[in-house]
Amino acid sequence: MTFTELVIKLSSAKLNMKLPRSIIQSKQQKKLREMLLFAYKHSPYYHKVFKEAGINSNNISSAPIENFPTIDKNTLLENFDRIITVKDISQEKLRKFDTAANSDKRSLDEKYHIVHSSGSTGDPGYFLYDNNAWDDMLIGIIRAALWDMSMSQIFRLKMSKPKILYIAAADGRYAGAMAVGDGLDDLGFEKLVLDVQMPLGELISKIESFRPDIIIGYPTAIKMLLQSSGCRFDLSRVITCGEPLSEGLRNYFKKRFRCKIINFYGASESIAIGVEDDNSDGMYLFDDMNYIEIGEDGIYLTCLYNFVQPLIRYKISDSIEKMPLDNKCPFTKIKNVLGRNEDVMWFKNEEGNDEFLHPLSVEGLCINGLLDYQFAKKSDKHFEIHAQLRNGADSKRILSELEKYMQKILNLNGLGNISFKINIVSEINADKQTGKKRLVV
Repeated sequence: MTFTELVIKLSSAKLNMKLPRSIIQSKQQKKLREMLLFAYKHSPYYHKVFKEAGINSNNISSAPIENFPTIDKNTLLENFDRIITVKDISQEKLRKFDTAANSDKRSLDEKYHIVHSSGSTGDPGYFLYDNNAWDDMLIGIIRAALWDMSMSQIFRLKMSKPKILYIAAADGRYAGAMAVGDGLDDLGFEKLVLDVQMPLGELISKIESFRPDIIIGYPTAIKMLLQSSGCRFDLSRVITCGEPLSEGLRNYFKKRFRCKIINFYGASESIAIGVEDDNSDGMYLFDDMNYIEIGEDGIYLTCLYNFVQPLIRYKISDSIEKMPLDNKCPFTKIKNVLGRNEDVMWFKNEEGNDEFLHPLSVEGLCINGLLDYQFAKKSDKHFEIHAQLRNGADSKRILSELEKYMQKILNLNGLGNISFKINIVSEINADKQTGKKRLVV
């Protein structure tokens, strides 16, 4: 996407922030019905399940959304090839591309963008975007990052040539790292992308040498850097993503950085979902990009811009609460997301210094037969892994692969002296408050 194209699309997206609520809802409903009809016509899976629900081309434009079947991640992985609407792609083709020697390529066949996710089956799962959907998503995240800025202010920001630091899980096809990288390239900003697996001393050295103007990343990673070094920069804004941002942590960042704090909400299923800034007193959902139903057991997402992999009423177990609309923005307003927010695990390295292991750095762990896993820190030099295996799985092979994987991660983090034990458990229960399974207890 050229900068001129970006400006045109971003201007249009920012205009939606000023429109009446009724017009936004009308646009949303039009996009929703277009997506439902497209999925019915071009996705074998949706054609079948819609017909089974009594929905066809005659009533698809008027049937209540509640009549349409829901879908979850397991269903997506099991029916991937029948859900997607392009014939030149398959789940196996994506796996081969992802694991090939040239897997560092940004796109497949120069037209598909692949986001990696680990599924409950223990096999890699993917979310697929074509160039059009990817560009629409990039506009959504750029609008969020610069939520409080006018187009003239954005032009001035570009002319100032800001230096952007991104710190999160970046070693792989993570949605955030890929989207932020492409978005900053389109804006023409200088960037430094750092993976949270990097040893703390090396992270701090690189950041102090780079001296960023804007920081984007996991709130726990940013907090860790603040608490572990004298990092003090003249920042214009901090943009948090990947984890929920608590009010206490927001206030801590404001006190330390004295700048704008933007909290971004996204997921692999739709990388641009919502945003919260210092003045919003809540989070706005992007009603012009998604149709979201809020339920007691989570949210049901229908992405309105990704036609190659339609997601209709896709269940995400994030717990959110709706708020009254305000006159600042026509979008749906919610309280902060009570999603997965794990604690960083701190240990003592061989020199006796504090070193950390960020739980999200191992989110991509994928071993066939390993259904789920959880970490339990026991001391400054020891932790346990609770492993739930598929019935009949080869436990010896799985434990061997898991042990090798974790030892590699520890060595990369300068924590080769840390010991750990793997325990096989029958089940890993979800957190009662958030409905999600915690990575660290």
